[in-house]
Amino acid sequence: MTITALNVPTLKAVKNAVIGNRTAKGNYGRDEVFVSRLVECINDPPTSPGDWEGSKTILRIEAAHILASLSYGSPDALRTLLRLNASQALLYAVSTFQPTDSVSLKAAITRALRAIATTIADAVGPSQWGLSPSVSDIRPEAKAALDYVFQPEIMDVYIPLLNDRSPQVSTAIAQLIASSVRDPTHRTKVSDWCPPAERTVETKGKRGWEKRDPTKSPSRQGGWITRTLAALLRQKDAKLQEAALSALASVTKENEPLASRLARAPPGQESVMSTVLSLCKSRNTDLQLAASLCATNILRAPPAPKSHIPYISPMEQTTAITIMHVLNRIISSDTASNQHKTKACFILYYLVTDHRLFCQLAYERNCLVQVAQLVTSITPIEKTSEFEEDEPESVSRLREAALTAVAAIAMFDNDIRTAVTDELKIIPAVQVSLTHQYVGVRYAACQCARALSRAVSALRTNIVDTGLGMSVFQLFMKQDEDRQVMHAASTVVCNVVTDFSPLRSTLIEQGVITRLVQLLNTGDSALRLNALWAFKNLLYKATPELKRQVMNRIGWQEVRSLLEDPDHRIREQAFHIIRHVADGVDGVELLFSEMGGSEVLLGHLAKAIESEDDEDVVLQAVFVLANMANSAAHQRSILADQRILRCLRDCLIDAKVEIRRPAISCVLELVRQNPRSHRELHEAKIDSTLRHMCEHSSHVSASPTALRLTGGRQMGAEDDLEVQGKAQQALHWLEHNADMDV
Repeated sequence: MTITALNVPTLKAVKNAVIGNRTAKGNYGRDEVFVSRLVECINDPPTSPGDWEGSKTILRIEAAHILASLSYGSPDALRTLLRLNASQALLYAVSTFQPTDSVSLKAAITRALRAIATTIADAVGPSQWGLSPSVSDIRPEAKAALDYVFQPEIMDVYIPLLNDRSPQVSTAIAQLIASSVRDPTHRTKVSDWCPPAERTVETKGKRGWEKRDPTKSPSRQGGWITRTLAALLRQKDAKLQEAALSALASVTKENEPLASRLARAPPGQESVMSTVLSLCKSRNTDLQLAASLCATNILRAPPAPKSHIPYISPMEQTTAITIMHVLNRIISSDTASNQHKTKACFILYYLVTDHRLFCQLAYERNCLVQVAQLVTSITPIEKTSEFEEDEPESVSRLREAALTAVAAIAMFDNDIRTAVTDELKIIPAVQVSLTHQYVGVRYAACQCARALSRAVSALRTNIVDTGLGMSVFQLFMKQDEDRQVMHAASTVVCNVVTDFSPLRSTLIEQGVITRLVQLLNTGDSALRLNALWAFKNLLYKATPELKRQVMNRIGWQEVRSLLEDPDHRIREQAFHIIRHVADGVDGVELLFSEMGGSEVLLGHLAKAIESEDDEDVVLQAVFVLANMANSAAHQRSILADQRILRCLRDCLIDAKVEIRRPAISCVLELVRQNPRSHRELHEAKIDSTLRHMCEHSSHVSASPTALRLTGGRQMGAEDDLEVQGKAQQALHWLEHNADMDV
């Protein structure tokens, strides 16, 4: 199929053949000789004696059109384009633009650059809309090519074209930024970029030789890029406005300093956020969606509130309601396309995900009803061959998006989960989606099941009665399932194996322990973490027989290695597992006999408490120690270990209250059951620590207002009533036993 001569008629014929035809794209894309000649044609088109004036330009335009088309839809073509450095060739062509070049040429080359950069970013990930396919085999090459596009000196070539006189060119560059910026490193590089002329000025001080701090420059931290994109919003070209909004959304995502600047209004001016929200009211649906995404990324750039009483400002609430109103209208529209509804559902997901108050607001503003009705309207409950094989991809993607939004809204509140199960009744649609051929649908269905299984009432009724729990379990047991789907399914299993789940014993009988051990032995850190989380839940209030069964299947040597895993999240779950094993006398005996004796076990605990930067790991290690102290047979081992006693003392002095509580419980149990222990505790200075805590308790209790104003614990004072009480009891026992000895 190699093309022997590159001329305008030939290239036009090839362009018409490949547009919208994946087979033709694959065939031409595998022809490395032809693609190589196309790439060369971008900068050095062939000429013949009979060529008319301007034919070189037309050849370059047609070659750019073909390269852009080949980059979409054909992995083979993308592999060839990467091997031939097509993006570098296009960047070189951009760098040689002349004022006399036609708008058509500049637009064709910048569009080709945008198309290839976008496809490369898709291969690298993460996906912008929904679940991306499994990791591509060309990801390393694609990542290197994408990193090249965002090198500072390369950005000097194309980012200035945002100010090009032609809206077609500036639109293509804005679209490139919008679709190719996927990770924080690239986002920072783009937002910090400014023109070389401004950069030169910024490196000099007032006297010409002094260097300025670039972090204090107004052009840095998104200054130039946001000013330029914001200016494009004021143009009357809807395509250009949409591209500028999408680019702003891309550079603002999870960029709190930049988002804060866009949300604030300069003196005497309107904020960028206000301009964006005004564009949400456009009659153009694409423009509405781009504005909604931009406003969402600005609003959600700061982390979600983590306090027990989360708060959002009236302005944040008003902004969120405005976005939800726009999205609801698109999702419920009879005329909006599937692609538009898909984007609307994903934007709703981005708005509410991991944010309790926005989830509640979405529920109150009828967003849940809209997406749930959308799910049921496009999901046949009775599986048919058409549903399995002939369903358009646009419908599958829409179902994925709607299920994802439902899962996010239902993640926190039991009333919302009850509405999903009892009022909206979408469990049958979720269940049938678990076996859908499209991987994104299966993943989203698992996320819905995860959200619903967080409710005890649903876990005991709907999830059992409908068969949803067992359907997820069957998916979980598949050996060839997609890794991301398996990760989502494993989160459901974590909830379904809890002590209050009616399915717990059934899953144990059907091999859940064996499957979890398989996941624990994979190289995937997310799957390993979820496997440990499931084991932790399985061992909570478990019988001695089940504890022994689970721990033997994991392997005691493996448990010891998990306690020292490089990943602090793995260590936390590993200590939590042995905490549950040690919640009874039989469990403590099992630990001491299987973990290599008291010296090894206590050594792991001491190491975690002494050197751990992560407080969650320390908390679980101290809980293990507190549980072990309830076993009279092994209390002397703890008292004989001065290293462990010093760790307990340090926890009483410096740790947060969640750690001090199990630490003081451990000390109290040791003192109460061992009347002759005052010498060991005195050597570890625990007695003086207790005395110091109790001496100041009265002052703390007497002046809670002063304590709040000064920030909590002061001068060793104990401000927690539970810790206070147990410290006083421990000190009483210690001093009473010491008097008895005298």
